[in-house]
Amino acid sequence: MTTTTSNQRPPYLWDYNIDNQTFQAILAGKQTVGRLDQDWATIRLLEYGTYPEIIELIGFPALVEGWPRWREHVRAPSRQRGFDFLVDWLKQNPSRLDVHG
Repeated sequence: MTTTTSNQRPPYLWDYNIDNQTFQAILAGKQTVGRLDQDWATIRLLEYGTYPEIIELIGFPALVEGWPRWREHVRAPSRQRGFDFLVDWLKQNPSRLDVHG
């Protein structure tokens, strides 16, 4: 469960003047703000969000599907390795894909 209300700015948006509601709309693909699109929001969340936030907001199926596209943009090697492991594990255990978090 995320702890940020819709009007607050999540801590991983310290350098952008958008609130949580706008970020979630971008993340859902319902809105863009300049160059800020769904892929940008997803990568931002993957780089800076907590694991519970990531799974709650993206979900396992979308993570497995999108990870090959997003992987090269996630800068932290430890995050890349962690999501590599998770995505590989989920592919080997497809019954877990329909579990949201």
